[in-house]
Parts: sequence; structure tokens; C-alpha cells
Amino acid sequence: MSLIPSIFGGRRTNVFDPFSLDMWDPFEGFLTPSALANAPAKDVAAFTNAKVDWRETPEAHTFKADLPGLKKEEVKVEVEDGNILQISGERSSENEEKSDQWHRVERSSGKFMRRFRLPENAKMEEVKASMENGVLSVTVPKVPEKKPEVKSIDISG
Repeated sequence: MSLIPSIFGGRRTNVFDPFSLDMWDPFEGFLTPSALANAPAKDVAAFTNAKVDWRETPEAHTFKADLPGLKKEEVKVEVEDGNILQISGERSSENEEKSDQWHRVERSSGKFMRRFRLPENAKMEEVKASMENGVLSVTVPKVPEKKPEVKSIDISG
């Protein structure tokens, strides 16, 4: 459960989680003059991030990202510095025709990137990814925990 109330955008990220590289930005969603000056108006939505769920089970870390309208060829899953999982890609914008009259543009386009620092028990060399119906699933197996070896000692006497 998030420690940030849902009035701050409904993010499920825990700002106190040492494995998350996401930082809570109180100005997220607001357009700044510098952002508008450096990007065409239709690409302003490129600054938004894909929504990702991270679940840990006893066997693995599982990530699910909603990427509607994207093909698997438009998405990259990479391992960086041995323990950072990076999910990135780009959603192309619609082709505009001079005869087209747009009434509303709400779907975002542009580049996105999410990065997650995984704990030492992650087997980064065995990462698997699949994509179905616009949902990317990434599974990072975990190193099994070593259970202490217990040796029974007979009591004489």
C-alpha cells in the first residue's frame, strides 16, 4: 500500500522503497514553460510514463506494464549495471492529413522509460519477457534462499 495519498495522482509507488528509482514529483502532470519550449506541442505527452505493477513472490519478481497499442518490436527490456531492469519504448503519433480536423487528442505518444533497481537475490541472467494484448510481462527469477543445515546430535548416557 502506498504511503502517498491518492490525491497525489494515485501512484502506487512507495517513496520509502529502496528498490524503486521513481521519485514522487509534486508537479507531475503540469506543463512547464521549459518543457513546452523544448518540445513540439504534440510531443508534450511524451514525458508521461507507462504504468507498471511490480509484484514479488517467493520464486520471482514479476512486472506488468500496460502498453496499449504497442507491438513487441516497439518495446525494449534491458538489464543495466547488473541489477537495474529498464523498460522503454516509443508510441508513434497519428499521421496528420491536411484535410483532417481533430476534435480531441487525449492518447499520448512519444518515448517512455521506467527503471527498477532489483535486490541482490534477482537472477538477472534469467529474465524473461512476453507481450500479449498490450500488456508486457517481465519475470525475474530469484535465487532460492539457503536454509540452514541442521545436524542432529545424539545424546549419550
